[in-house]
Amino acid sequence: MMLKLIDLFCGAGGMSLGFRNEGIEPVLALDNDSAAIETHKANFEGEAYCANIEEWLETAEVPQADVVIGGPPCQGFSLLNKKRTGDSRRALWEPYLEIANRSEARVFIMENVAELFRSPELEDIRAKAAEYGFETKAAIVNAADYGAPQTRKRTIVVGWRRIGEPDFPPRPTHADPSKKLNLPPWRTVKQVIGDLPPPVGTEIGVEAPMNLHFGRTPTERSIARYKAVPVGGNRFDLQRNAPELTPDCWIRKTSGGTDLFGRLWWDRPSVTIRTEFFKPEKGRYLHPDQHRPITHREAARIMGFPDDFVFVGNKTHIARQIGNAVPPALAEALGRMVVRMLNPLAMSA
Repeated sequence: MMLKLIDLFCGAGGMSLGFRNEGIEPVLALDNDSAAIETHKANFEGEAYCANIEEWLETAEVPQADVVIGGPPCQGFSLLNKKRTGDSRRALWEPYLEIANRSEARVFIMENVAELFRSPELEDIRAKAAEYGFETKAAIVNAADYGAPQTRKRTIVVGWRRIGEPDFPPRPTHADPSKKLNLPPWRTVKQVIGDLPPPVGTEIGVEAPMNLHFGRTPTERSIARYKAVPVGGNRFDLQRNAPELTPDCWIRKTSGGTDLFGRLWWDRPSVTIRTEFFKPEKGRYLHPDQHRPITHREAARIMGFPDDFVFVGNKTHIARQIGNAVPPALAEALGRMVVRMLNPLAMSA
């Protein structure tokens, strides 16, 4: 019997992709980003709606599902303002859990920033889940431990009811090579983008994988800055090698920000890919040996999207979808765990 999935705050569908790869099919996806919903529609069956989750809940009939997944946006978690002073909205995890309950799901998987794990909000989430009959566990996981070529740490909350306790967090499939564990080493940047030629043009193309492998039009000054940063270097190398090209604000800031204007390593995973990976001043997003930031295609591969995954929208829309995604490799590990929870025959697999 097909297991059914609801993906809330679904974005492009990184979690949906990972769970579908484990045989759990999306029947409903919801997000308030219209471009992301069009991307989800282009890649998955099932219904997909562009809507505010609370407004959608007022009139919608929640379908039955086995699993509810998703990451309520960080803005919905008042990590620094627990009472949400001046904000009358419910925290966005509340309608998420309401849908998990109304769908009669036996499992939910909630994903969010690592900081959630030590926040008072986590206890509120677990208490509300308990009211709906869910037992819960939470842990911080690193996507690199599950095959993503990216060191992305996230809090995962798993809730379950009417079934056995999960083996959580999922057992890693890869490991930091410095720890010398009996596991394959973390996947590297070179393994996933090393075969790509230099990018062509500056606009979205028409043929995958080249459709997102386009460059930018940097100024001569920007190129000179890129050339001043060695492999693994950052803004401090820029300041040492070309102080005349270094912004004054960086010169005044003598500590912190070691990933700003940084260059990736070939033989390591990437740092966390965020929504503005095409701007080197935002993080360690310079190509390992070419004097440019990484392209949208390279970022998508580092996130774990296959080249035939269809993205819809303009360059900014697509970058946001990539940077906000859950690496499909991490989602697959969670999906395998859920299949074992829901299918007793899989427990011995």
